[in-house]
Amino acid sequence: MAKKILIVEDEQDILQLVRMYLEKEGYRTCTATSGLAGLKQTKTEHPDLVILDLMLAEMDGLEVCKRIRADPKTAIIPIIMLTAKAEESDTIIGLELGADDYVTKPFSPKALVARVKALFRRLERAKEEPARFVYGKLVVDLERHEVIADGREVPLTAKEFGLLEQLLRNPGRVLTRDVLLNAVWGYDYYGTTRTVDVHVRRLKQKVPLLNDAIVSVKSLGYKLKEHDHPT
Repeated sequence: MAKKILIVEDEQDILQLVRMYLEKEGYRTCTATSGLAGLKQTKTEHPDLVILDLMLAEMDGLEVCKRIRADPKTAIIPIIMLTAKAEESDTIIGLELGADDYVTKPFSPKALVARVKALFRRLERAKEEPARFVYGKLVVDLERHEVIADGREVPLTAKEFGLLEQLLRNPGRVLTRDVLLNAVWGYDYYGTTRTVDVHVRRLKQKVPLLNDAIVSVKSLGYKLKEHDHPT
């Protein structure tokens, strides 16, 4: 079945133009003209990707992005933000909050469609990645459940290993504490988000080279720096 894309944009001419070009490429579309409506549609329509304008009524794109990432049911949906050049600082915040890409207005609809295709290709490649990550001097073998740091094996608990795996699978992306809790501990876990902080601290103690690599993002969660990109 064709992938479904949610377009959240309050300028009707841009909305219809983007919709037309996406449908011409065979994508299914649904639309929203406010941040609040976009957030609701993300939960009800289950889109494969969200194209999200930054300046929206009721709730701006940054807040919508933050809430999509904070909800475990929508956290992994890819997001492309539409921004104006004057909003460069907001664009950076958007990427910090978990947007996967951004396109600056005014833009060519063809260029936007190309970005959409490239993002879907990137996600497909990620699914086919081998069960092994190399991050600087850190080697993590998922099949063997083995972690080698600086040539030395590091014994990790199942939860520490799961936490590390989630960070390695999402380099450069902010993972909220709730998302990490649900991914590693499961939906039926009733502990607090402090559990994540404790395990991140233990992980850094056991693997010191992660001290600077795992960054705490204030009031949100954690991300793994992208400069030593895992392969």
